[in-house]
Amino acid sequence: MLKPRLTFSQIINMNVGFFGIQYSFGLQQSAVNPIYDFLGANPDDIPFLNLAGPMTGLLVQPIIGALSDKTWSPRFGRRKPFFLVGALMCSLALFIYPFSSSLWMAAGLLWILDVGNNTAMEPYRAFIADKLDASQQPTGFQAQSFFTGLGQTLSNLSLYIFPLIFIGKTGALPTWVYASFFLGAVCSIGSIWWSTKTTPEIPPSEEELAEMKASPLNVFSPFTDIFTAIRDMPKVMWQLALVYLFQWYALFCYWQNSSKSIALTVFHATPKDNPDLYSEAVSWTGLVNGWYNIVMFLVAFSLVYFAKKYSPKLVHAFCLLLAGLGFVAFSIIENKYLLFPAITGFGIGWASMMGIPYLMVVSSIPKERYGVYMGIINMMIVVPMLIQTLTFGFILKNFLGNDPSKAVTFAGVLLLIAAGATLLMKSGKIADDQEVVMSGGGH
Repeated sequence: MLKPRLTFSQIINMNVGFFGIQYSFGLQQSAVNPIYDFLGANPDDIPFLNLAGPMTGLLVQPIIGALSDKTWSPRFGRRKPFFLVGALMCSLALFIYPFSSSLWMAAGLLWILDVGNNTAMEPYRAFIADKLDASQQPTGFQAQSFFTGLGQTLSNLSLYIFPLIFIGKTGALPTWVYASFFLGAVCSIGSIWWSTKTTPEIPPSEEELAEMKASPLNVFSPFTDIFTAIRDMPKVMWQLALVYLFQWYALFCYWQNSSKSIALTVFHATPKDNPDLYSEAVSWTGLVNGWYNIVMFLVAFSLVYFAKKYSPKLVHAFCLLLAGLGFVAFSIIENKYLLFPAITGFGIGWASMMGIPYLMVVSSIPKERYGVYMGIINMMIVVPMLIQTLTFGFILKNFLGNDPSKAVTFAGVLLLIAAGATLLMKSGKIADDQEVVMSGGGH
């Protein structure tokens, strides 16, 4: 079945919901670990407290993908019901989160937040593959990179600006935490509502509907679908799994340690000896992380051109190289302004990570299984994160001296290994007859 070509504005509308999801994720990256610090967590407790992200991604995304593959309602669609349920969960968790009175309450709410985020995010990759033909999929996936950058930029800027506006403490946490999380709650449900309102789904073909009726959903069917999909998985996806092992382990190391690294190397402060200066370091981290997300949405659509010209594999390897070198430089910088050029490399790498790998594998995936395979790709993301949460506390304590700056250096080395693994993938160029939509650009 030929899919109708969408205008650039239609592709943007269908991906606006990704903005709210990624605003929430940006808060998780930059605000949750400092909140743990404010509530008294030890440095080597942080990986365990972040277990919610990889565990919910591992369990929720492939199940939601398998369910959405076999879901169709003429009124509600295939993927959109999952968007809305996930967004509602995110909004409620974000609203309640600042009222956390203890470390374990904050950790429990993070689990609910991550379940909602994963429920909303998983069908979005399949949504792109459902709606767009091969010539427009690069623009669709990189539009998600664009909104990832925009959402996370605004969330990180809120961590810099709101402490200047909302001064003092409310309960156990600074007042600015409440403002940032309340705004995230509004963005989460509002942006998803916009995408579902403006973008109709393509109905399944008669053959797909007949297959859904022949194998109706039951409690075991998602697990059966996941198992058979892994068994039949294309070789290129196994190769991507190796890249992701190093790539996502590295990113979790950075996100857990970036604010503490800046606090020690630039501000020479810890939460215990100088909480006010440490709060300033956290705010500066929000600005630095906001910058890499600005870089991300500025370069996202340009990567479509380079992927078309040179191949997605070469583009991703080069972007990982820049990101790895940026992390190594980041960890030794003592001037807070020099952090911005260092993190620019990661901004370029982040733009690639959120879109380009899907171009390397989407042509190898059967269209009736987009949902479950996009969920399996997310398993490849969260398994390294799960390994990191279970192992990195030991590594940090026994080999890196509980030094967050060394943790960021370690992350940079892993990204350089991931770049090498990308070059080993058997993934070709985007077909020459594919047309890439470049109008609008997003700059």
